[in-house]
Amino acid sequence: MFQVHPDVLSPMVSIMINGERIQAREGELVASVLLRTEPYCARTTPVGDAPRAPYCLMGVCFDCLAIVDGMQSVQTCMLPVRAGMVIERQRGARKIAS
Repeated sequence: MFQVHPDVLSPMVSIMINGERIQAREGELVASVLLRTEPYCARTTPVGDAPRAPYCLMGVCFDCLAIVDGMQSVQTCMLPVRAGMVIERQRGARKIAS
């Protein structure tokens, strides 16, 4: 039904998610990559450790928070993929440096 012209596609780049090398299109949202890779979530809740996946995809709900290049609580729905990114699914509340 819908097709993208091959010239419009961004190049594939390599990123790491929880230590696993993943191929993604440069410029696509990190949240979309998290949604299509197991365990299909971005983070777990501070209370109960329940998995949360990107929901609103416009920076309002904060369910897409993850650790990106060492920075905690990054809204992955607002962040485009670039080569070499290191992403970790955030478990519970962000850690406060002591």
